[in-house]
Amino acid sequence: MCDASGTLAGLASIALTLVLVAGVVAAVHLRRRRTAVEPGPKPPPFALNPAQQELRRRYAAGEIEREEFLQRKVDLEY
Repeated sequence: MCDASGTLAGLASIALTLVLVAGVVAAVHLRRRRTAVEPGPKPPPFALNPAQQELRRRYAAGEIEREEFLQRKVDLEY
């Protein structure tokens, strides 16, 4: 028959191994999170030319109406 103390020792050994493995995994994960480069703001897919920037500024400031903004935007795209 199996000795009860032998079974407990075996289970304790397995539990200790699992705890150590979990600790190593957690340490690696934390290390990666700390050294990861934070992504900055994404650049626009394309740069607006100065005329487009001014058009957007005027629309945002309420200097021109939506219809005028859309028409001028189309005009500047071609």
